[in-house]
Amino acid sequence: MRLVSVNTPQPLRPFIGFRQNYKPGLIALFTVLTCVLLWFIWPSPISVSPFEPGIGPFNEDGFNDSALGLSRTSEGNISKWERRQDEVRRAFMHAYSGYMEHAFPADELLATSGGKSSKFNGWSITLIDAMDTMWMMGLENQFIDAVQVVAAQNFTTNSKYFVSFFETVIRYLGGLLSAYSLSGEPILLSRADDLGTFLLPIFETPSGFPINSGNVRNMDWMGKDILFSEAASCQLEFKYLAKLTGRKEYYRTVDRIMERLYATKTENGLFPTRWSGLGEPLDRQYTVGASGDSGYEYLLKQYLLSGDTKALTQYLESINGVMQWLLFVTPTRELLYVASMNHLTVKHDLEHLACFLPGLLALGAHTIPDAYLPAKERERHKWAAAGLAYTCYLLYADQKSGLGPEKVGMKPGTRWVDELATWEAAGRVGMPPGLKEEGPIKNQKKKDYDLNGGGTYFLRPETVESLYIMWRTTGEEKWRERGYEIFVAIERHAKTRYGYTSVAHVDMDPVRPLDEMPSFFLAETLKYLFLLFDEEDRYPFSKWVFNTEAHPLPVFKWSSWERKLYRIIPELDGVQTT
Repeated sequence: MRLVSVNTPQPLRPFIGFRQNYKPGLIALFTVLTCVLLWFIWPSPISVSPFEPGIGPFNEDGFNDSALGLSRTSEGNISKWERRQDEVRRAFMHAYSGYMEHAFPADELLATSGGKSSKFNGWSITLIDAMDTMWMMGLENQFIDAVQVVAAQNFTTNSKYFVSFFETVIRYLGGLLSAYSLSGEPILLSRADDLGTFLLPIFETPSGFPINSGNVRNMDWMGKDILFSEAASCQLEFKYLAKLTGRKEYYRTVDRIMERLYATKTENGLFPTRWSGLGEPLDRQYTVGASGDSGYEYLLKQYLLSGDTKALTQYLESINGVMQWLLFVTPTRELLYVASMNHLTVKHDLEHLACFLPGLLALGAHTIPDAYLPAKERERHKWAAAGLAYTCYLLYADQKSGLGPEKVGMKPGTRWVDELATWEAAGRVGMPPGLKEEGPIKNQKKKDYDLNGGGTYFLRPETVESLYIMWRTTGEEKWRERGYEIFVAIERHAKTRYGYTSVAHVDMDPVRPLDEMPSFFLAETLKYLFLLFDEEDRYPFSKWVFNTEAHPLPVFKWSSWERKLYRIIPELDGVQTT
């Protein structure tokens, strides 16, 4: 069930009081008579497996397939991918229902105990983070109920509460803006504007870099140093908010950060991870994992969202630095991986957070014009995307549980660019280095990496995000099948009575359940799996840009008056304008 076209946002019908009232006695009588009739005429139930439900007028949960937006093939059967997409929808409903019953209005569900947690401002983060997922899955009633919650939200905190800037922007602000862009419901934009205004004082520092966290009511700040990923990962949200509201302070405030970053002398395009409130680097650590990841992601996505060619130029410089200095190939299995660097010392760890990188590379190779990305470089970006995506998939498939660890220590290998040079000099015989696909290995001694105590799966989305982008940019079915393997493992090992939980000991069966269900599981992991199994490309990369929390925002152009008001200096080419 789709409510409206995703490319034409429209306001919902009024959500308060739209249900008609009927006499309860008549409804009860009609229901009883219907049930009696169905008891005599309905066929016997069909035996089904947990992961490939049987076919019938109703599935095993009693839902009508047509009401869920599922179609049937000429043989009368639901297609494999529609069925799998429906399984993800059910998983979402299990998780969200558990949250609403046992944790709302707190932030997150403790999925093993049935408890609740409020460590993200106490504004019901799971609900707001999941709203666009509800819309995309066609869950109308849940979405309308969530709108009512947002309508009553005022984003206040008590005098002792500190607000996390980064998480508030990507989860709350991004979630509200995305839900508005999909539905056109005005109250969502109003609350996004409220939240944007609430956050502006956090930028009042000598450099304009935001404070890590603070209490806006008391103007009391905690952690005045900030990470590169935190400072740079507010551009999409605030600039889109400026587009919607016409408020220049939203654009100018965050663009000041970009100008500061552009002016920094970088090491081969790589940005240090820690920065002071004065906007100065505090270390020489370089990574696309924690502390760096979405900072690089938003360079490309600023270009995709509004045509910012300055951000694109920086993205290409930075991503070439990543490929030159941080990509390595293991000695035995020839697995391509991305490392990190402290000064000139390479740390051969691969983080789950870094598994967004293959998707980013594939997205760039798919969308960047030839004038900026020549054919040879585009080819290398595609190779790197494929090799890294396969390694990230293997980190799941290699484990006994089928779930991926938070971090692994890779067996140190050689630089990918050096391996490429040797391969090309020998006449390009066989597959490029790092692209072999020889299948999973369960023997720990032969994996070319160690878990090193990092065998915990936190329901993270980065790998399935990359699988989704690889599928959409290559059309290769294998990426969808790999995503389904991961989903099956989640169902088998992470599902609880109340929802889904993070687990420890991924290379054991059974795993050890923890007691948490992060909001990003509903906002990102299940959303990307749902889109991976969609037969239609409903959110094409030419029209939608996903923020780092998987909230889709529509591509837009700056008008001439906006460029003048916001002081957007045009490049000689490539600027999207009207």
